[in-house]
Amino acid sequence: MKIDIHTHILPKDWSDLKEKYGYGGWIHLDHHLTGCARMMKDDHFFREVESNLWDPGIRMDEFSGFGVDVQVLSTVPIMFSYWAKADDALDLSKLLNDHIAAVIAEFPKRFIGLGTIPLQDSEKAIKELERCINELGLAGVQIGSNVNGMNLDDDSLYSVFEAAAELGAVIFVHPWEMMGENDMKKYWLPWLVGMPAETSRAICSMIFGGIFERLPNLRVAFAHGGGSFPATVGRVQHGFDVRPDLCAVDSTVNPTEYLGKFWVDSLVHEPDTLDFLIKKVGVEKIALGSDYPFPLGELEPGKLIEDSNYSDEIKNKLLFQNALDWLRLDQEKFI
Repeated sequence: MKIDIHTHILPKDWSDLKEKYGYGGWIHLDHHLTGCARMMKDDHFFREVESNLWDPGIRMDEFSGFGVDVQVLSTVPIMFSYWAKADDALDLSKLLNDHIAAVIAEFPKRFIGLGTIPLQDSEKAIKELERCINELGLAGVQIGSNVNGMNLDDDSLYSVFEAAAELGAVIFVHPWEMMGENDMKKYWLPWLVGMPAETSRAICSMIFGGIFERLPNLRVAFAHGGGSFPATVGRVQHGFDVRPDLCAVDSTVNPTEYLGKFWVDSLVHEPDTLDFLIKKVGVEKIALGSDYPFPLGELEPGKLIEDSNYSDEIKNKLLFQNALDWLRLDQEKFI
């Protein structure tokens, strides 16, 4: 079995949000050719996408061809809209979450859903989180690595994490609004350099901020193999040791003690890095993630794991068992 915890989806169309909300900055799809569209931010091109982003039938044909049984669906991070007025971001979140719930309702054995919530307003975010779990039947939510530059340890966000822990909702952290993005526009560096750093930023913020310590039942997974964190955790621990006056101000627990306490996806692109990741976070905490349907993801989901020399036992953990553990789901649900 294969369960892919990192895939993105959008509705095929939605209303003109600039007209609806009265100001710009929103994403819309320009279906300029059959089977493909431009993601546009007002009049500015963001990304070219194809029908596998919105058509469940095409998605299932494609991922079945790779031997994937189940996809965990989440929105495209640019749709988080943390910059917008909270009521408008909540309204858009509901539209996106309702869409994901509808796809799952139609194909319950092929998809699992993660919602999105307006983190610029914790109260509204919690209400939508509760709706995602209690009414829509989603497994949890996807959130960004920061909220308008605010780190995930900010006091205003703690109540959201607390609510997720109480609800049993999983959280998938995806990098977005990369630090330094405007300083490195050439060579696609925000995606190649900024995204791994953003994920490390999120992990360090949650560790140093004591989020995992205070909420031991919180079930968090981080995209892209944990970004640059696994490779730099030695530096992080050393900094914690030599400058506790700067690092150990909100938590006195060693950062390395949290290795194996959260999940990461397997999207690291090369065998040596996957070996290293297993040594760092443990074979129980890595789940298949492809970033489908985008080109920077694993184009054949699970190939890196399947082509390895790992035992069948380890491969099964990475390909689906760890995902089920993170999601607290039974394999029988999808048979």
